[in-house]
Amino acid sequence: MPEIIQIDQSVITLGQFLKHATIISSGGMAKPFLMDYTVWVNDEPDNRRGRKLHPGDVIKVEGFGTYLLESAQNEDN
Repeated sequence: MPEIIQIDQSVITLGQFLKHATIISSGGMAKPFLMDYTVWVNDEPDNRRGRKLHPGDVIKVEGFGTYLLESAQNEDN
């Protein structure tokens, strides 16, 4: 079962996601991290730190786990 990661925006980049999910500690670590680890977005490999992610996307990070993006804004409605 994937870990739920809630975001306040409608779009987040892969680099921002890695920091938000506490996989990396700073945005500057995104590029080297993506060179060393395989990341799958909706079952497709992707290493672009600027890749746009949306609520409902499933991100698998080699060695770290599987995550589901969810909009935090939905809880207020």
